[in-house]
Amino acid sequence: MVGSFSDTKNILSKTNWRRLRNITQIYSSYHFSRLINKPSITGLPISISIEPTTSCNLRCPECPSGLRSFTRPTGMLQQSLFESTIDQLADTLTYLTFYFQGEPYLHPSFLKMVNYASQRGIYTATSTNGHFLKDEAAKATVQSGLDRLIISIDGTTQETYQSYRVGGSLEKVLEGTRNIIKWKRMLRSLSPHIVFQFLVVKPNEHQINEVYRLAEELGVDQVVLKTAQIYNYENGSDLIPSIEKYSRYKRNNDSSYSIKNELHNNCWKMWHSCVITWDGKVVPCCFDKDGKHVLGDLQKQSFEEIWKGEPYNAFRKSLMKSRAEIEICKNCTEGTKVWA
Repeated sequence: MVGSFSDTKNILSKTNWRRLRNITQIYSSYHFSRLINKPSITGLPISISIEPTTSCNLRCPECPSGLRSFTRPTGMLQQSLFESTIDQLADTLTYLTFYFQGEPYLHPSFLKMVNYASQRGIYTATSTNGHFLKDEAAKATVQSGLDRLIISIDGTTQETYQSYRVGGSLEKVLEGTRNIIKWKRMLRSLSPHIVFQFLVVKPNEHQINEVYRLAEELGVDQVVLKTAQIYNYENGSDLIPSIEKYSRYKRNNDSSYSIKNELHNNCWKMWHSCVITWDGKVVPCCFDKDGKHVLGDLQKQSFEEIWKGEPYNAFRKSLMKSRAEIEICKNCTEGTKVWA
């Protein structure tokens, strides 16, 4: 609880008057757009996700990085491209996530980029599979100024863990977690806020209570239970949980499955955030994993030109007209996390 209070206080401390003004502009333009049923955008994104790399050491099912199934190019984010993007957004950007696909710690300059954004007063977060948090990297992580570290831990025993995190070692994840906690204490740092993210699937749903106990024993600040995205869910999957509230999908009378989300013709994400791939392409959100809807290229355009440009507004307009007709929206369940 103390950790969560410190994290909230930390986030609020990043919100200066320029960022608060931007938040107000984005919030107002979103609701105005819904009122007139036409996209109108004032301000720049409140948060963005940027992809350090598409590379990953694991082979998780239902993950393009793990399955090596991308049709878009793979590679590493260039430091110059990253810094140029941050320089354009630093005055208005509140929250920056270093993650889309891949394992961020595989990028050799990852923590250098974190520090660059942290020095600009931006709240920084990342999501990792936790295999690269050896002592030196853990110390550097705390020193980088990273505000939030999400560690994926999808099982409390090696057998259960590796059923989804294929090729992974639970002991490495736990060792890395201990290292981060140790260096936070030694450096007397309140950050990063450490989150255990538990992707609930059928093989691990029996360990939900155990992950809370494990987090408490280690000194982890928070546990997040996340529902799993299944690509071909219509005929069911061995990964769909039997505990209904942890599933994104509902079973129909004919034994087929459908998504619970009603897919209303609006989306807050299209106004307050976006995703930037490692090569500078701007895509609408994290559901566009293969970059099917490229709305601009930061190697050729400014961010504001993309954000307020015709392609982006055309996409906003299309989802306001019929979100269910957009392929990446059909499996969208924004907000389906359980916080604790």
